[in-house]
Amino acid sequence: MTATPALFVSHGAPPLVDSALWVSQLQTWSSNLPRPTAILVVSAHWESAPLTIGATTTGTPLVYDFGGFPRRFYEVTYDSPGAPDLARKVAALMPDDEPVVQQPRRGLDHGAYVPLTVMYPAADIPVLQISLPSLDPKRLLALGERLRPLRDEGVLIIGSGFTTHGLPFLRDMRPEAPAPDWSAEFDHWTAESLAAGDIDSLLDFQRRAPGMPYAHPSTEHFAPLFVTLGASSDPGQRPDQVIDGFWLGLAKRSFQVG
Repeated sequence: MTATPALFVSHGAPPLVDSALWVSQLQTWSSNLPRPTAILVVSAHWESAPLTIGATTTGTPLVYDFGGFPRRFYEVTYDSPGAPDLARKVAALMPDDEPVVQQPRRGLDHGAYVPLTVMYPAADIPVLQISLPSLDPKRLLALGERLRPLRDEGVLIIGSGFTTHGLPFLRDMRPEAPAPDWSAEFDHWTAESLAAGDIDSLLDFQRRAPGMPYAHPSTEHFAPLFVTLGASSDPGQRPDQVIDGFWLGLAKRSFQVG
């Protein structure tokens, strides 16, 4: 059995589901993947240390962790099966000096469920979300490495963030707005670094990448990328960059690794 790929998805705000292009890109992407036995998501929207495991019950509730959108975005449901077996496996993969916390009432945030409603709309695959226990790229790379064996069991590991996320510096809020220079430059650098397998540069993105700190005034939306790279068979491989382009001027570059 070939290991299931690991993904980094630029998930966007809930209104991104109104983008016909993004929806078609995600649908095509998921249709070309082997059907997962379960899905494990690490989202930019859940930072909690030590590593925390969310709800494992069927019909895991959603966390509407956003504001100012039309009511319909607060009425979305995603009643996926629970993944208690996957939760136990995740905990077992952590070293003895890495404590694991259970938070059974913590539902799926929009970084998890928004892309899943497009990729797997039937909500018939078990889903588990775990927290970002750190924003340190090296620690997150190591976390991904520990999770890597799950791919051999058909688990789809998704790091969900956004390639640029400088919301405070956006001046044009139209979906089709041109990318500011800082967003375009950071995205181009990321694409080149991934294509070159330059993991050292990526790990040091805060110092090396153009467009900083505007592209990421806080780094939680780039952080899940390192979990994905760590979960690959070789963090220095050249990923398949499946989605590019911009939305609100923010880079929605997304990729998969084997």
